[in-house]
Amino acid sequence: MPVVELPAAFSRYRDEIEQELRSVLAERDSPFYRMLRYQLGWVDDKGQPVQSAGGKRLRPVLCLLTCEALGADRRKALPATAALELVHNFSLIHDDIQDGSPERHHRPSVWWVWGPAQAINAGDAAHALGRLALFRLPDVGASQEQLRRALRLLDEAALRLCEGQYLDMAFQERMDVTVDAYMEMARGKTGALMSCSLALGALLAGGDEAQVEAAGRAGMALGLVYQMHDDVLDLWGERPGEATGGDILTKKKSLPIVYALEKGTVKQKRELGTLYFKRTLEPPDVARVAAILDEVGACAAAQKMAERHFNEAMEHLHSLPLSESGRREFEEVGRFMLERTA
Repeated sequence: MPVVELPAAFSRYRDEIEQELRSVLAERDSPFYRMLRYQLGWVDDKGQPVQSAGGKRLRPVLCLLTCEALGADRRKALPATAALELVHNFSLIHDDIQDGSPERHHRPSVWWVWGPAQAINAGDAAHALGRLALFRLPDVGASQEQLRRALRLLDEAALRLCEGQYLDMAFQERMDVTVDAYMEMARGKTGALMSCSLALGALLAGGDEAQVEAAGRAGMALGLVYQMHDDVLDLWGERPGEATGGDILTKKKSLPIVYALEKGTVKQKRELGTLYFKRTLEPPDVARVAAILDEVGACAAAQKMAERHFNEAMEHLHSLPLSESGRREFEEVGRFMLERTA
């Protein structure tokens, strides 16, 4: 499968986002903040500068793209991009601890280097710094009402994110998880902050309440696209139809697994239950779970659901007064989220 290239918006906004993030941390010179600079991809575990190993900065990109597509100067939203990325990384640091994941972006995760206790401190600091970053909004022309609304949007998103993470973890020990329950989890774990990204972009572009809400609904749908396609990648990588393990070993109730639990035959459901109640899954168990997923068409079903939510996101975006170039770029970014290979 050919690699899906990052849309142009990512490279266009990257330097501005990085500069804003770095400025938030510029005066934080305690060794404590080395963990955050490491998480953001700026330094190694000794504090030495490295070529960026950070993420795509997807949420900041969506925020700036929304602001610019609505006809405003994207610099009005730059403080919000730092807030979004820091809150996102708060969740990633804690998620790695909760999942016991030793790696993030192809290098040791923060907890693996500094231990779980210090990583919890780093995650909490990222959350606090994210909120503080929003207080830079008046410096770029935001009103006090916009600041108040932005803080509320960010805090509500962070709370929903934690609720979604709670459900994701709780589902690991349950076999009665439905597709509807999965959707509730995904709306919190991934959708909430993605929704906040577009809503903040619309708010800081001067949009009215209806536009902010429409942007938020588009972001929620894009978040579901991202999570659903992520589930497919975790199980099948770049080869749909050839399951490689991924979430099976960790017993995550990702969308394809939940689909099989809901749509499979009585025999398939019983077999999945027997396998998932084992303390540890062996390679033959993983192969059998993968075979059941293939039997029920779970990969194709998950991709179809993601496509449906992509179309929903585009419908919400079309209700906004976006520039033509902005519409095209949202289509490109949405397609990337639906078809990416990593």
